[in-house]
Amino acid sequence: MKAEHQMIQYGIDQQALISKFSEASAKQGDAIRKAVTETTLKALQGRELTLANIKQVLNAVAKAASTGAASNPLAPANAETLLSNAAAGMDAALATAVQANRKALQQMIDQGASLRETQAKKALADIEKMEDTFFAALNKAAAGSQASLEGPWAEVLRGMQSKGTNTGAQAGATLAHLLDAAKKNLRDGRELGVRASQAMLDSYSTLVSGVLIGMSDALERTASAAAPGTTRKK
Repeated sequence: MKAEHQMIQYGIDQQALISKFSEASAKQGDAIRKAVTETTLKALQGRELTLANIKQVLNAVAKAASTGAASNPLAPANAETLLSNAAAGMDAALATAVQANRKALQQMIDQGASLRETQAKKALADIEKMEDTFFAALNKAAAGSQASLEGPWAEVLRGMQSKGTNTGAQAGATLAHLLDAAKKNLRDGRELGVRASQAMLDSYSTLVSGVLIGMSDALERTASAAAPGTTRKK
């Protein structure tokens, strides 16, 4: 029971994820990437969407992926592909989390909340740190991996850092959009008073978590509707 408890951290069944990577064939890239995205999103949904919680989830997913890839019989030849798909899956999930932050902050701005308050400034700073947090998780997994994965991890990191990530792109677009919206509110005289704005921002982490759940549910419904052989419920 103790070992089982250790393998389920932050809402992640690490052993199940390790098994997926250790048993994956070279042709299962899409399935692996999707599994990582779903696992990461579900773990993020189970807690307040703070940067500290995001770090914990990303570290746990990256470590499980690395552990599984190291024991895959097709490694080392297949290791870089496995790790690349793991990173892409985590990136997709984190980009969705950035979008959830954008929607939550936009709701508050639409109601007149000010981005000059302490919590709002922290929320914006956390969005800006999302990509760095993602790369930190990959680097930590790489540093703790077996020697056989040092080369593959280095290539994955080099490729993602040179091309950029969906997370980074979403974060940049989100910050620009929110700042423009806040400036418009200020010009139009729509900002709330400090006390009312503060009350809204106090519940920010809870709100953004709810937004993420709603977005994830919508993505699942879309995927189910698009899957071959499925029929929509009436």
